[in-house]
Amino acid sequence: MSTDNTTQSASRARPDGVRLAAGDAEVTVHPDNGCRLGSLRVGGLELLRQGDHYGSFPMVPWCGRIDHGRFRNGGELHQMPVNAAPHAIHGTGRNLRWRTARSSATAAAFTYDLADPAAPWPYPGTVTQLVELAEDGSSLTLTMGIETIGDSFPAQAGWHPWFLRNLGDGGADVTVDFEAEWQEERGADHLPTGRRIPPKPGPWDDCFGMPQGVDVTLTWPGRLRLTVTSRAEWVVIYDEQEAAVCVEPQSGPPNGLNTLPRLVTPIDPLEISTTWSWRTLS
Repeated sequence: MSTDNTTQSASRARPDGVRLAAGDAEVTVHPDNGCRLGSLRVGGLELLRQGDHYGSFPMVPWCGRIDHGRFRNGGELHQMPVNAAPHAIHGTGRNLRWRTARSSATAAAFTYDLADPAAPWPYPGTVTQLVELAEDGSSLTLTMGIETIGDSFPAQAGWHPWFLRNLGDGGADVTVDFEAEWQEERGADHLPTGRRIPPKPGPWDDCFGMPQGVDVTLTWPGRLRLTVTSRAEWVVIYDEQEAAVCVEPQSGPPNGLNTLPRLVTPIDPLEISTTWSWRTLS
């Protein structure tokens, strides 16, 4: 997914991030910290867990865990840094400084070079993330693309938002509602076994299949309802922490570089998008 060279800007992101605003919604993106959303505020309510490792970060060029950090592309075996022993997890894009290609009051585009030596990846290419806030402030659309400038390679992309379990002021905890066609059975090593099983009740740290597209609703009773949708077919739900719950649309299952590789080729880049829409309940 390329950006329009005529609208690119070489300006550096401000230390406090790139801020977008519309209606009663505000989004702050931190390109210098893995291009993560550091804040999403709706009607003055912060929806994302705060902190340098939280917010909502892009998972790229893979999602979830890679078995022992190793994957093959044809006859070539590659080793990624093991950062969740014994596996590699959530890609390397979240550890990098991205470039702000362009920004306006409600939208911004960011890129990074896959060959960035700060985060090893064996193939050259470009990753782009678009962050677009609806003009009326009722939704946020995130779009990510991966392009190769050389050989084809397997890749994945997705997002890992940390939504606050509780919005404070004595309100009730969030509920998570969705209907999946299957659940990827999780082995003791936290990798899918390859079996698809009927969805089980939570708590979850699990990947679910939604072949008609991801559709998950989070409801903070009496406060706000937010729906995560995507044309992607997989979503990981993680609700085992007290402070936050995660709803992670992604282009393939964990360890998918090995089990279900999706090749990025010179004529077929990978593109994925998700939209978060919300409405207040009070």
